[in-house]
Amino acid sequence: MGYTDQRFDVNLSILFTELPLLERPAAAAAAGFTAVELWWPWIDTATPEQSELDALKKALEDAGTQLVGLNFYAGQLPGPDRGAVSVPGEESDRFRANIDIAADFAASVGCKALNALYGNRAEGVDPEVQDALALENLVLAARAADRVGAILLIETLNKPESPLYPLVSAPSAIEVVDKVNEATGLGNAKFLLDIYHLAMNGEDVSAVIAEYAAKTGHVQIADMPGRGAPGTGELPLEQLLDELRKAGYDGWVGLEYKAADAAASFEWLAAEARPAR
Repeated sequence: MGYTDQRFDVNLSILFTELPLLERPAAAAAAGFTAVELWWPWIDTATPEQSELDALKKALEDAGTQLVGLNFYAGQLPGPDRGAVSVPGEESDRFRANIDIAADFAASVGCKALNALYGNRAEGVDPEVQDALALENLVLAARAADRVGAILLIETLNKPESPLYPLVSAPSAIEVVDKVNEATGLGNAKFLLDIYHLAMNGEDVSAVIAEYAAKTGHVQIADMPGRGAPGTGELPLEQLLDELRKAGYDGWVGLEYKAADAAASFEWLAAEARPAR
């Protein structure tokens, strides 16, 4: 068991960010990885030119890397925003304009998981209004994901770093997952279990794994405190990933941690455990 038993991918929106976007897949490949994930790469637009999408597709293919996770448009991320699905007005409109673009791009590169960040609470807006809008948008996103054979991910973030984000516990995200699946009948909405965010919230990560592994569609890790590579903090990440495996989770584990030197930060993982299996 342990790290060598997992399927890891590198999040290219938090690692190798010193490089231009189109050079990051090759950098991950040079470090020994064949699978990557991304936040929505164009933070200033939900509707990039087709030429930009084509260039990213070519960069992924030229590097021999498989995109295994992609965020829908999520506003300024990194930055003040935490998604757009529940934010009325222009942000919701941008999200809707992005749905088919993101889904079609995912289909073009064989990506089977699309993450929709819920969005912050907006000042002066009734939370119930935001939640109703979020459900409408997530239903549209789930149907688009299903159209391209993908799952829709709903993520818990952590309250200390995202104080305006309402999904800051595993049960709060699971509730949304269940509502989306109930509304669509598709069953393709899943939980994005981010061990770092759960630990930052003070949740019992082992208990979350035991209860929700069956509803989990993707996993992300970083150590705590500091959001660094495994071994830089206090979390028993190897043990927790073993618990996930024993609970039946056999999907991807995204490396979503911060490192000043990404290539050097992978020393915790044996070279033979880096390529996707």
